[in-house]
Amino acid sequence: MTAGTPVPRDRDESGRARNNRPRDGLGRPLPRGLTGVPTTPEDLVLPPDESLREAQRLLDAGRPFHAHEVLETAWKGCGDDNRELWKGLAQLAVGITHLRRGNTVGAVRLLTRAADRIEPYAGTAPHDVAVTELTAWARTLIAHIGEPVAESDLAPRLQRAI
Repeated sequence: MTAGTPVPRDRDESGRARNNRPRDGLGRPLPRGLTGVPTTPEDLVLPPDESLREAQRLLDAGRPFHAHEVLETAWKGCGDDNRELWKGLAQLAVGITHLRRGNTVGAVRLLTRAADRIEPYAGTAPHDVAVTELTAWARTLIAHIGEPVAESDLAPRLQRAI
């Protein structure tokens, strides 16, 4: 390709762009041709409890971007009153991603949005989501942005122990 020539984009049957570029462990795009970390399939549909388990597995493995993809799929497919909860959970994972990438401004913004979206569910805690604990975790992390944080402290428990 020469300068100024657009790169053709991979699109699905409806014309929607697909994201087929390889990505690193924190979801950053890599140059084409390199091997990246496997991402979540765009057509993945899991029941809520499985989505939470898979997102937890990815958080525990230090892959918050990929956990965000699972939670985002659940949020976009959610047809009930829990839509904002799922959106908040996805934003929580993105906030962790920003922090791990060194973007403290983005981390504070996303973690704040996440806590604000998750907090209203404290009375109901759908799917045993640890609403109160996650809200407190996010706000505590925000208060300590800029201080050293252990990797293990960047994998909050999404569900209460049952």
